[in-house]
Parts: sequence; C-alpha cells; structure tokens
Amino acid sequence: MEVLDTTVVNVSLPHIAGSLSSSTNEATWTLTSYLVANAIVLPMTGWLAGRFGRKRLLLLAVTGFTTASFFCGLAPSLGFLIFFRIIQGACGGGLQPLSQAVLLESFPAEKRGQAMAFWALGIVVAPMLGPRNSSDAGVHLRSTVSSPRTHRH
Repeated sequence: MEVLDTTVVNVSLPHIAGSLSSSTNEATWTLTSYLVANAIVLPMTGWLAGRFGRKRLLLLAVTGFTTASFFCGLAPSLGFLIFFRIIQGACGGGLQPLSQAVLLESFPAEKRGQAMAFWALGIVVAPMLGPRNSSDAGVHLRSTVSSPRTHRH
C-alpha cells in the first residue's frame, strides 16, 4: 500500500495540481509531506512497538493509513490533502518494519526466505502497476487507492 501510494501520487502530481487549482510546485508538497512524516516515524517504529506492542501498533498503522487514504480522496483543497498525507506518511512509516517483523515471527526459519520474497514482490510490482492503473483516474480516486472498497464491480 505504501509504495503504491507514493508512486501514484508522484505520477499524478500534474493532475493533482490541476484538480486542486494549484501549481505543480505546490502540489509537490503532497509527496514531500508524506515522505518527511514517513522518514520521521520509520526509525522510531522499533521503540514504539516495544512501548505499545507490535500488534497494536500494526493495527493502528494500517487503520490510520487506510483512514488517511480515504480522507485524501475527499480533500477539497491542497491544504487538506497535505494534512492527510502527513498522517498517511506517519502511519505508513511503521508498515514496512512491522510487517517484516510479523512475517519473520510467523514463519519457521526454513520458510522465511520464501515469505520475505513474496512480501518483496509487492514492493517490486506496485510501482509498475500503480501509475498504469491510475492514469485515467481522477485525483480523488487516486488518493483512495489504499482505501477498502465497499462495492464490487
């Protein structure tokens, strides 16, 4: 989710700028704010997991990331979008290390390599598929790419 979100926003910056009546330079803050918040939380994840519990922190990170993604899709202005991208980045900062830790705990030593390879497949494939799937989508649909869908096609 995290890699896909970053890739989609990066590719969509001109569309975000146009949809929210801002310049491309201003729209770049949607990416910058996410990356800065992510970079702040990432090194703190181990300490936070020790303090609050890995499971609780992972659930909070997934819930916060998904909720922020939903509100990014509803953002009426660039300011709101940037605000929710900061929340999304902060919650996303814990997803990678926490999911890897859970994977390593969940699989026996002989299966860990396979589990990590499958996990890494998402990181490799998401940047290739994300921009392709979002090229014709509107800014609000692109922002909700990580939100759960309540309807079926």
